[in-house]
Amino acid sequence: MLNVKMAVNGMLVKADDVIIPQFSKLLDADPYLSNHQRELKRRYGCFEQILASIEQDEGGLDAFTQGYISHGLHRTADGGVRCKEWAPGAEAVYIKGEFNGWSGTEYPLQNTGFGKWEITLPSKSDGTSPIPHNSIVRLGIKTKSGEIVDRNLAWASYAVQDPKTMLYQSVFWDPPQDQVYSSKNPKPQWTGQGLRIYEAHVGISSWEGKVASYDHFTDNVLPRIKGQGYNAIQLMAVMEHAFYASFGYQVTTFFAPSSRCGNPEALKRLVDTAHGMGIYVFLDVVHSHAANNTLDGLNKFDGTDSCYFHAGTRGHHMLWDSRLFDYNNWEVLRFLLSNLRWWVDEFNFDGFRFDGVSSMIYHHHGIGTGFSGDYSDYFGLAVDTEALTYLTLANHMLHKLFPGIVTIAEEVSGMPALCRPIEEGGYGFDFRLAMAIPDKWIKLLKETQDEDWNIGDIVWTLINRRHGERTIAYAESHDQALVGDKTIAFWLMDKEMYTNMSVLSPQTDVIDRGMALHKCIRLITHALGGEAWLNFIGNEFGHPEWLDFPRPGNNNSYHYARRQWNLVDDDVLRYRFLNSFDRAMNHLDEKFDWLASPQAYISWKHEEDKVIAFERARLLFIFNFHCSKSFPDYKVGVDLPGKYKMVLNSDCSEFGGHNRLDPSAIHFTSKDGYGGRMNSLQVYIPSRVCIVLALEDDIVKHGL
Repeated sequence: MLNVKMAVNGMLVKADDVIIPQFSKLLDADPYLSNHQRELKRRYGCFEQILASIEQDEGGLDAFTQGYISHGLHRTADGGVRCKEWAPGAEAVYIKGEFNGWSGTEYPLQNTGFGKWEITLPSKSDGTSPIPHNSIVRLGIKTKSGEIVDRNLAWASYAVQDPKTMLYQSVFWDPPQDQVYSSKNPKPQWTGQGLRIYEAHVGISSWEGKVASYDHFTDNVLPRIKGQGYNAIQLMAVMEHAFYASFGYQVTTFFAPSSRCGNPEALKRLVDTAHGMGIYVFLDVVHSHAANNTLDGLNKFDGTDSCYFHAGTRGHHMLWDSRLFDYNNWEVLRFLLSNLRWWVDEFNFDGFRFDGVSSMIYHHHGIGTGFSGDYSDYFGLAVDTEALTYLTLANHMLHKLFPGIVTIAEEVSGMPALCRPIEEGGYGFDFRLAMAIPDKWIKLLKETQDEDWNIGDIVWTLINRRHGERTIAYAESHDQALVGDKTIAFWLMDKEMYTNMSVLSPQTDVIDRGMALHKCIRLITHALGGEAWLNFIGNEFGHPEWLDFPRPGNNNSYHYARRQWNLVDDDVLRYRFLNSFDRAMNHLDEKFDWLASPQAYISWKHEEDKVIAFERARLLFIFNFHCSKSFPDYKVGVDLPGKYKMVLNSDCSEFGGHNRLDPSAIHFTSKDGYGGRMNSLQVYIPSRVCIVLALEDDIVKHGL
């Protein structure tokens, strides 16, 4: 790490002398960390060291993370255009484009030191810009060998595909003021309430076989999301990526929204419209790696193997065929931190899901490694301190400058303290994804009949999370929808989804079982699995088939790269029942906010009966996963006494059920304690049904 000095209590001291805060809260939450205090302090010291250097040498974190103001292409006050890029390995740099007929060496940039190259083009004689808005601009980089190679601007805010070469080219996005989208709605502030996140990909959001636009999503999909009761959207594949089938994970232009879906102003409108609906919008940000593309990406930007990335094998991801950032490089930190800031400042995003965190924080990137939970995995030499320091800096910057912002880690290893405050010795994320839960459901559906499901194992998977670290639960996400796997609905019903989903034909055993388990799996994951819930676009109504983007392997077909809204909108088809249950589930959480409540108390998990019962947010949840047995007068323990009524019932005809339960029935508690609870009540719980009971007073209070 950088060898710097820092101020502590007003005194300038060496980094080795810094007094590291005690981690008592962290150790109280996880006593196993006691054996690793020294390493925790070392990591915290690395973060403090970099932060102090930013304060000392860059004028503070606020200035350092606004690199996009000085870098890239910008209009000057007198109508000219200034260009600034970082290319430390270049011998010379030139700017060219449509504005000068692609003349290669007409406009050389000046080397201003530290690998920075700059030029200011004066305005034309009539006062207009020398580079027109929406025109293509590229750099000519003279390498050490004397060759001049074409490169996109690293800080470009827009890129479009050349229909002849199919390469993406950087564009000077400088619209006149009357074409700049201006936000109309206040930005919602997250205050810690439960999040119901709708994971979405704009390009696949139309039922037609094409790339859908930001405007299409704004006008047609946002109302659906709002109606379903979601309060957050996680947008995938927004950062520009040349290969559509990469699902946005091979980023080529980090500051540019994908032009295949529209221009930057259309994306601003999408985010602002969501805000007007009270919906947060999160960006799936890929800082774990970058596309290997040279002609339209960052690879070999200055003609060397390094620049933004590690040189040699450390700079290449062997499985993803992509480049790996050098998080210890000062200009890489400026680039990545400014990139996060850009998406908030320019587009008003409310948070980020950081992709591939496990790949970032381990030198082995998780390749060939099975994480057992042994703490030696988390505190050994395999951990990449530089990447951890970057993530800590990113979380610190975002939460300091934008209170209420949300950060989410896609992290599979279970790194302790990932979602603990930085001042406690954590890394500052707000949530982590519960990646073991969808794996468990898919494994059960692939390998085991539901009559053989281990109820205790299911419950343990749902509650097995780090105390004091928020978790996002999900039964399936885009990972399970991609070709090579199947969605839960498809695993359950693929044999008959094409022929037996009509209400005009009798319901078969396969469809009956599939719809019943689809509802039970989603509700128990929603209510028991974490402090937030995530659903992938279309899965709320049991979207059939898989997700596959146009590519040579499927003859560039869009057939599986779309969402078939026509299925859920057709009253003759049963998809609408699953959609209605998803909506009711979310709206019930909106009333009772169980996601923001403490973890549930599980009073019952019976292997033979296949029944699970637990309480959370003053609600009583009961699940019967048995394939054939229904139980009349089933006794369940409950803590709070009183009169209980059903507020959700998966067997209701509105949800495609058999209407075996009386929704008006009142369940009186008895002082006969049961299942470790002070009171008990009795219910009728049919096979493959889940119900939720609430106290009558709470029902009135919440207006149900």
